[in-house]
Amino acid sequence: MKQGWEIKKLGEICKVIAGQSPEGKYYNSEGNGLPFYQGKKEFCEKYLGVPSTWTTYITKEAEAGDILMSVRAPVGPVNFSTQKICIGRGLAAIRVGKVIDNEFLFNYLLKHENEIEGNAGAVFNSISKKQIELIEIPLPPLSEQQRIVSILDKVFAAIDKAKANAEQNLKNAYEVFDSYLKGVFEDQKDKWVYEKLGDVCDTGAGGTPLKNHKEYYEGGDIPWLRSGEVNKKDIIESELYITEVGLKNSSARLFPLNTVLIAMYGATAGQVGILRFRCSTNQAICGILPNSVFIAEFLYYKFIAGKELLVSQAVGGAQPNISQIKIKNTHVPIISIKEQQSIVNKLDALRAETQKLEAIYKKKLDCLEELKKSVLQKAFAGELIEDV
Repeated sequence: MKQGWEIKKLGEICKVIAGQSPEGKYYNSEGNGLPFYQGKKEFCEKYLGVPSTWTTYITKEAEAGDILMSVRAPVGPVNFSTQKICIGRGLAAIRVGKVIDNEFLFNYLLKHENEIEGNAGAVFNSISKKQIELIEIPLPPLSEQQRIVSILDKVFAAIDKAKANAEQNLKNAYEVFDSYLKGVFEDQKDKWVYEKLGDVCDTGAGGTPLKNHKEYYEGGDIPWLRSGEVNKKDIIESELYITEVGLKNSSARLFPLNTVLIAMYGATAGQVGILRFRCSTNQAICGILPNSVFIAEFLYYKFIAGKELLVSQAVGGAQPNISQIKIKNTHVPIISIKEQQSIVNKLDALRAETQKLEAIYKKKLDCLEELKKSVLQKAFAGELIEDV
């Protein structure tokens, strides 16, 4: 530690306020009373987000400028309060004293977020007010703290700008491919002849063996997919397996190699993949069986391009369900295998280039995060200089 710096316990230089939740009968969503925050649900990058709940009975308060710490799983994340609020059991407020800058403390706690450990409880991992007060803080003179904060603000602003650019480039890479993909099917729609999928392809759904029959699962060697696993083009493995007995005593079925799978239920509705091994599925997946009319990759791209339209026809509101009937009624172009293959080759090539760009931008984002950690490490080791 740099000469002239001290080590202080947080409780010696700050006031820690443990949250306490009012009874639920005092909550409202109309803005009556004080905004109420129970945990880190509304935490943003640095400043607390918009409240969704208010309370007319005030238990423990945090002021604007207080640092809020999540004290129940996850333990450690921090945000600034932007106004007077009521805090529940999932939060503690840290109010700085005269010898420490609140931005300096915030950055220190941010750096050590993953190292702050509490009690291993049966339901929550939690940290107490006393444990927060015992956190040790390296404390330079106030002027030095403010100098460090000033440098961190400049560096983080530059990092945030670079991250925003990388994220926009990543978004652009997705959008270029998506636009080209949709254009392939839009530009030719007046030239192609269409049929309903169900008239030219066989489809089927899977099933779930009864969970209370252990013999349907234990020791099973038949791959069994759930809809959440239909999340990439080539599906090469499953997380779960069922037994032969489970397969025979349920509506689950073995789909052959190159079956095109479409997730039908919930948050995964409309996702598409190609089965690259023989596998069974649950009832939330529709399988389009391979035949001589289509190559699997062409149908994959067709349904990826039409995902928004298909999902828009789903029922169920927040948890949309696409029926197998809707999938069978989807109109598909009847074109030669040669033309299908030509389209697939072009899309595969563009997809490969897009994935290269995605990898570059994702790596850049990871590097920027590491840079931020490195800068924080220097800051609290007393090694931060102006041209960091």
